[in-house]
Amino acid sequence: MVVCPEGEPTLPEIDDVEMVRVPSRPGKADIDPLLGEHDHLVVAGTDADLAAVALRLLRKEQLSGVSLGFVPSSPDSDVARIWSLPTQPLRALALALRGEVDPVPLIRDDTGGVLVGRGVIGMIRGVAYCDEHTVLRGPARSIEVEPDTSGPGLMVRVTKGTLFKRPSTQYARAFQLGCIPTRPSSDGVAHPRAMSRWTWYRHTEDLRLVRGLD
Repeated sequence: MVVCPEGEPTLPEIDDVEMVRVPSRPGKADIDPLLGEHDHLVVAGTDADLAAVALRLLRKEQLSGVSLGFVPSSPDSDVARIWSLPTQPLRALALALRGEVDPVPLIRDDTGGVLVGRGVIGMIRGVAYCDEHTVLRGPARSIEVEPDTSGPGLMVRVTKGTLFKRPSTQYARAFQLGCIPTRPSSDGVAHPRAMSRWTWYRHTEDLRLVRGLD
């Protein structure tokens, strides 16, 4: 089953592969009816579309039972960059349909959302922690968070000072921030409200993402 959000390019039809059109960043009514019928879904869209489907798997407790393939609609996809997925549509579709599942960390936030690619907080002043370690006390130009398999689950990059100052990188299971209200962005979508506290943390179950060939 290939899930194609509206507004994204139409993929070529493939024998024995069902394709369904859904709204951008599909929700409960769009994805939940598919979960009882399929143990593998392919999302052809943006990183935010993939996150929306992953959220439904989390809410329905289907992370262990349903795997996801991904056909990014943009060559600038952070998910594709992080997990070395092809961005050419036909190559990406072939991998998403026939590749091997290789679980990756699923990142949650404390407002009920998930992060599958890159989270960004820009131009802030506050105090931030990676697990029990302080990584910021004062101003920063930006904070970026991504899932990562080389450590506990998150890679956190904090950039302070001028454009020429190198960012510091930390690895953690959880990132916590208290700050002057700001709007974090997850997978290219800004949070609807300014937040003075924010947390990203690794979920206890991984996302079963297709990213390897047999």
